[in-house]
Amino acid sequence: MQIKSIVLTLVFVAMSTLSFSQEVSYGVRAGVNISNLDFDPDATFVNQHRNGFAFGGFVDYGVTETFSVQLEIQYSAEGGKADDLRADYIQMPIMARFSLGDKFALGVGPMVSLKTWKNQDAFSTFTFSGVGGIEYMINEELFVDARVHYGLSNILDEDTSNGLEAQNTTFQFGFGIRI
Repeated sequence: MQIKSIVLTLVFVAMSTLSFSQEVSYGVRAGVNISNLDFDPDATFVNQHRNGFAFGGFVDYGVTETFSVQLEIQYSAEGGKADDLRADYIQMPIMARFSLGDKFALGVGPMVSLKTWKNQDAFSTFTFSGVGGIEYMINEELFVDARVHYGLSNILDEDTSNGLEAQNTTFQFGFGIRI
């Protein structure tokens, strides 16, 4: 009797999951970044923003007609303008997306970042951020978007930072294609 209940429960969960997943779409996006490091205590050196770029791919799982979950993998050039303040990452944002009609969508969620360059010893290997943005569909496949990444963790390695902390804030303007 217990095996039958487990099997029926698994079948029910699988059918429920499949019925909620209305559409899966894939795509690629690229963008430009305006990034800055916010130091605590304030930096005693010139700290200018960095203009960089980002590119990657995504998969968007439709749950309902107005709600989806979008998983991404992207490369992003961030940090400050000075060479020793540049921070390049492989990032994985996970965004809850809410459609506002046929053309607009809002997204919000967490993001984990992994530094990509071995010679960036001053930076932590992993950082965590919050990400939010808006997307506008130009047509059925092409879109533009604007996002902000706000650092939730110290991006500086605790062993080499001498008590200095920094969070990365990035504004990203992108263009993409949904397949």
